[in-house]
Amino acid sequence: MTALHELAATELLALYRRRELSPVEATRAVLERVAAWEPHLRATYALDPDAALAQARASEARWLKGEPLGAIDGVPSMLKENIATLGTPMPLGTAATVLASAASDAPPAARMREAGAVLLGKTTMPDYGMLSSGLSSFHALARNPWDLTKGPGGSSAGAGAGVAAGYGPLHVGTDIGGSLRLPAAWCGIFTLKPSLGRVPIDPPYAGRAAGPMTRSVADAALLMQVLAQPDDRDAMSLPAQAIDWLCLGRDLGGVKIGLLLDAGAGLPVDPEIAAAVRAAADRYASAGAQVETMAPFFTRSMLDGMDAFWRMRSWLDWSAMSQERRAKVLPFIVEWLKGGAQLSGEQVFRGYSQMAAMRDAAIAAHRPFDFVLSPTAPIAAFRAELASPTDDPQRPLEHIAFTVPYNMSEQPAASINCGWTSTGLPIGLQIAGRRHDDLGVLQMARAWEALRPAQRPWPEPPAAAPR
Repeated sequence: MTALHELAATELLALYRRRELSPVEATRAVLERVAAWEPHLRATYALDPDAALAQARASEARWLKGEPLGAIDGVPSMLKENIATLGTPMPLGTAATVLASAASDAPPAARMREAGAVLLGKTTMPDYGMLSSGLSSFHALARNPWDLTKGPGGSSAGAGAGVAAGYGPLHVGTDIGGSLRLPAAWCGIFTLKPSLGRVPIDPPYAGRAAGPMTRSVADAALLMQVLAQPDDRDAMSLPAQAIDWLCLGRDLGGVKIGLLLDAGAGLPVDPEIAAAVRAAADRYASAGAQVETMAPFFTRSMLDGMDAFWRMRSWLDWSAMSQERRAKVLPFIVEWLKGGAQLSGEQVFRGYSQMAAMRDAAIAAHRPFDFVLSPTAPIAAFRAELASPTDDPQRPLEHIAFTVPYNMSEQPAASINCGWTSTGLPIGLQIAGRRHDDLGVLQMARAWEALRPAQRPWPEPPAAAPR
């Protein structure tokens, strides 16, 4: 019999509906799983078992009356700590933040609460979300449940680790350069970075997206049904649109797929990862899709220009802090952002312009195709203690060349597991679609779930040390 913490959100809801399981039982099972894993993973922030069980009891009462509050009533869930929840301080991953209780729920938290989710607490992130690792000056170092010597990725670090470890079926993270998809790839889970504005977020920013992090495509689709509702706090949010998020079936006959194995810049793709992505493309082709290899469209100038713009933005923020607060920021980030002090106005403007160039190049490259397949990341998970794969503040973005173009182009892009390295680490397949075709990306990911070989069991916590 499947353990309760292993059940998908869709399975939990079916059991609640038949009164064969209570949200209280499910929440207790997930909290027990967190207790078993958390000494090793350090993936949570503001975990509140008492509040979660109170929410679960309220959900149980609603289900007994046959009056669920919404589509995810009673499902154990967590949110990344930079998504505000009423009454909880938001450190943004850094000890430099002056902590104050959030005055309201950000849009994703509000939608989940309205739909009856049991919110267990928050998941961790690195300083300001500026790293693709679980290294933080505020939170304990987060680790990867597949291999505790490796990091879970970032910046949705705790969420990636938590989903793989069974910390509830529904999580929400954020992404401005790969922060949903990189942890998904390195932790072997599923995520969708939606089209810009599909899931409102506060504060909004060019390229910033919030999205579901789950073990299955069906659970992500269920959560999109809840999250993808307009909220006027996000001036970039899309108008209301009737999307049947749960309609995941798709005939692959004639679907045009581009296969991108060379990003054009950044770290070279590990041969094991290239082979796994190529094998995935072959399986799509065997199911009727038309697959064509693509030339790279991303350039060194785009990567360096974006780096210059973000350095200057971070330098200005850091410079405005008190000396005491500046001293608390992670040293790697301080060394990186100090490069912004040397940039001229012309360099920053040209760097900002490269993000528009990235957008144009991505959309033009995708024009002949319905979807594009690529590695999510060029390498597998790296050592947990490192800030980035290069561990070099002068080369901090070498691993995001496959992911960041879709933030700037506003296109939806998912990451789903497509295999393992010879050392047992997950490999992520990125599926990108045309602007606003979020449902199409989900459908292609669901098709891959049916096409791919059987998955390995989810990792288990280390056995307790003998006393």
